[in-house]
Amino acid sequence: MTFTFTPATKEESKARIALTGPSGAGKTYTALILAAALGENVAVIDTERGSASKYADEFTFSKLNMQAFEPTALVEALGAAAGAGFDAVIVDSLTHFWSGTGGMLEQVDQAARRGYGGNSFGGWKEARPMERKMIDALVSYPGHVIVTMRSKTDYVIEEDQRGRKVPRKVGLKPEQREGIEYEFDIIGDLDHENTLVVTKSRARTIAGRVVSKPGPDFAADIAAWLGDGKPALDALAYRDLAVDKNATKQVLRELHREVVQRGLKNAAITDDTGETTTLGELIARRGKEAPDETQEASE
Repeated sequence: MTFTFTPATKEESKARIALTGPSGAGKTYTALILAAALGENVAVIDTERGSASKYADEFTFSKLNMQAFEPTALVEALGAAAGAGFDAVIVDSLTHFWSGTGGMLEQVDQAARRGYGGNSFGGWKEARPMERKMIDALVSYPGHVIVTMRSKTDYVIEEDQRGRKVPRKVGLKPEQREGIEYEFDIIGDLDHENTLVVTKSRARTIAGRVVSKPGPDFAADIAAWLGDGKPALDALAYRDLAVDKNATKQVLRELHREVVQRGLKNAAITDDTGETTTLGELIARRGKEAPDETQEASE
């Protein structure tokens, strides 16, 4: 195998934001503020019994209410959103795809009972690729992605302005798998006063920032960082190249290699018939159908 290094360049990118916090911290509202500022056509994948619709008088967006939370269902929903042209998607909340009905914990439990005598280690081995595809679909979406995650809550005792001891509700770790924060460019923790603390950021301009009631100005700072770079192809652009009727096997092989290098192989899209698939699967199928170079030359 030959490895080739090339000069690194900064490219334009899309938001990959996770908002965490306890119930009542304003995660959904903050996500809508950011999405409305970053995109023109916003979709909400709502797992919270339609709670996002309570803000439909303040924001314009389309919704998809979900009741079961298999990781594969989120992949399909993201593919449908990409096919519909939504340039910003909110998943409210990603926690359900971890601990909700059909979520990862349930998938592991079912796999363990089905083939491993109840051994959770075997269950994780079987279920983990499903989760990986879900995460890949999130981070390779051809638009901005904002997810919310509920954090476990606890109480701390503090002194108020009169010196009295009072309890305060605080959020702890998000209800998701360990290390989920590494998948996102920006992590914001919200408290019950709707104060956001940026606990992780690849954008140095907002790293460590504390923002009370984050609004469009905060989103504008994120947008400036995202747009600082050269234009780059996204999953939809590669999809259009893949479905080109003139694409040969050689062209599609090179396209597949580039898509893998850019981490877009598991990007959820719709194919030329409107069916949800992944970019890698689409290119592979088109590669089998396309003529090779010798056929074209003889014609």
